[in-house]
Amino acid sequence: MTDNSRPSDQALLARHVEGDPDAFGEIVRRHRDRLWAVALRTLGDREEAADAVQDALVSAYRAAHTFRGQSAVTTWLHRITVNACLDRARKAASRRTSPVAETERLEQLIEPHESAAVPAERQDLHRELLGALRTLPAEQRAALVLVDMQGYPVAEAAEVLGVPTGTVKSRCARGRARLLPMLTHLRAEDGDKGTSGGGRNRAQGTSVPQTAGPNDSGAVKGGGGRA
Repeated sequence: MTDNSRPSDQALLARHVEGDPDAFGEIVRRHRDRLWAVALRTLGDREEAADAVQDALVSAYRAAHTFRGQSAVTTWLHRITVNACLDRARKAASRRTSPVAETERLEQLIEPHESAAVPAERQDLHRELLGALRTLPAEQRAALVLVDMQGYPVAEAAEVLGVPTGTVKSRCARGRARLLPMLTHLRAEDGDKGTSGGGRNRAQGTSVPQTAGPNDSGAVKGGGGRA
């Protein structure tokens, strides 16, 4: 199928509502990697992230008839996924976990193939960054994941999170302020290697340092395209 004949996300969602048995599966194929990346970084737990994405996709499947096209399908899917993650994060916050369990969950964030493909120092950076993110409140973590790690414009992240742009900015600012003491040495190490972070919103010295992460491919970074 050529790009010119490739149906838009919105067209696929309409087909799904009309009864096309394959349309929603194509939407999932286009967006699941990016949804998974957001869920994993927001929750910091592979099983919780997988369950959150599953819950979100089931909700989207059932609620497709309510989509009115006021935002892109990808934004709509991300909003549902982030809400599912925040629900799980709030429930997890009420449960006490041992340091051993926390360490085990952090170790699970490194994909098996990544251990062989990513230099050891990048694995360490990634592990430290994710560990630092886990210290933030879920709402701040979600904002930073979208803006600093996924490259969303603040306005689009606000739409995903369902809050004003000012709220996203303040959550990011508070999150960065809390992370800065823990991540200063990571920023210095990246600077020594001449590494500059990409992304649409990254300003030097203000955003979370970017590291290699699970499913961090072009498909994850760019998503499945906007309808």
